[in-house]
Amino acid sequence: MAGIVPVAGQQLDFNFPWHDSLQPIARDYLAVERAVIDCLYAGCKTIWVICNDDMQPLIRHRLGDWGVDPLSIYRATFSKFPSNYHRRVPIQYVPIHPNDRDKRDCLAWSVIHGAFIADWVSRSLSRWITPAKFFVSWPYGVNHTMDIEKRRKIVNSKGRAVFKYKGKTVCDGEYLPFTFTLEEMKKFKNIIRKKGTGKYEIDEDAVTNNPWHLKLRPIEERFSARFFNLEDVFYFEDLKEEELFEMDWYYNISSWDGLCEYLGSEERKIMKKPPKSILSYHEFSPIGVDINEETS
Repeated sequence: MAGIVPVAGQQLDFNFPWHDSLQPIARDYLAVERAVIDCLYAGCKTIWVICNDDMQPLIRHRLGDWGVDPLSIYRATFSKFPSNYHRRVPIQYVPIHPNDRDKRDCLAWSVIHGAFIADWVSRSLSRWITPAKFFVSWPYGVNHTMDIEKRRKIVNSKGRAVFKYKGKTVCDGEYLPFTFTLEEMKKFKNIIRKKGTGKYEIDEDAVTNNPWHLKLRPIEERFSARFFNLEDVFYFEDLKEEELFEMDWYYNISSWDGLCEYLGSEERKIMKKPPKSILSYHEFSPIGVDINEETS
């Protein structure tokens, strides 16, 4: 299972000098870090953060190149050399393709693009490491991570897992975690292609003024897919009740009012950053050095 953390998308209403996914939710704890932590507790083997090059350096400075599976830390507690048994989960940073920017690069497209790249890169290396399903964790929703940890086996199983809160899911526009397969990713992609294609009609006035030239008037705004909400893309036709899992609490922090509501809640007081043994800035050792690089 591969974890998808969508960051690239339309700007929210915060208007801060930093990116919207870097909002603080606790002391020394950012929203994008919490999304990655959810992927680690869910048991993801790889994590793909979808962010463009302009925002990638600062996000990578907080996340690093890998995290550690919390379950492997627990199992290695009484080992002679515990750190030797810690399972590293690589974090990859994927930009949106230039052909899609300012055209259909909504937050839902970040999920689809991230799943496509994760499948393409893994399949090019070996079919044995190709992800069978994907787990999405949003940086714009705050939930209880333990709700995901206690359902780790279910989330990693072949079945679908969709988290809800007060009867609402991602299909209702809420930033709640869910899983999907490669086949479902293709369905989501087709939805954006169908809904996001602009429709045109013949401009009768233009035809009258110039009968040798037909002018088309757009009925829908061109590149409207870049403004799609979550409920416009994500939809499960055969969603069953046993595939839905209730969250203990959840807050939508995609707006300033939502962030203020969370910061004034009781849940904010118990929110703490996990230990550095799970997630802190680390870099993989370089494989090689450019021979043309000047060294002092």
